[in-house]
Amino acid sequence: MAHAPPARHLLRAKDLADARYAEQLEVDDLARAAGLSKAHFSREFRRTFGESPYVYLMTRRLERAAALLRNTDYSVAEICLEVGLQGVGSFTTSFKRMFGMTPTEYRASVPPASSQARVPGCIVRAYARPQHRTIREDSAPTRT
Repeated sequence: MAHAPPARHLLRAKDLADARYAEQLEVDDLARAAGLSKAHFSREFRRTFGESPYVYLMTRRLERAAALLRNTDYSVAEICLEVGLQGVGSFTTSFKRMFGMTPTEYRASVPPASSQARVPGCIVRAYARPQHRTIREDSAPTRT
């Protein structure tokens, strides 16, 4: 038997969580976007997507945090705030639960962000161009 696609109002709430995870979103905000009470929304969301709206939102935040740990040199505290979380302690606990290691251990397990830096070719060529500091034009010939 084929499953019906998720109701549009639930997709609206899920899209809100995907787009604005870094903001101080709460399940109440997602329920409001879906036009449902918090309790009814939470039941419908879990039934449709297999996890609670809170877990879905936290997963988005932690996945983004992992990407920032891999691709930036931001501190763990900066990343915590960047993804919409308030406390480094709870962030570290949640991150470890999801990834099996702390944010600091996770960062140490991947190549440093600086090794992934991409510099446009035009910049490389400009800085690689030889500097003609020692070449001078011949001075005007002297008349004898």
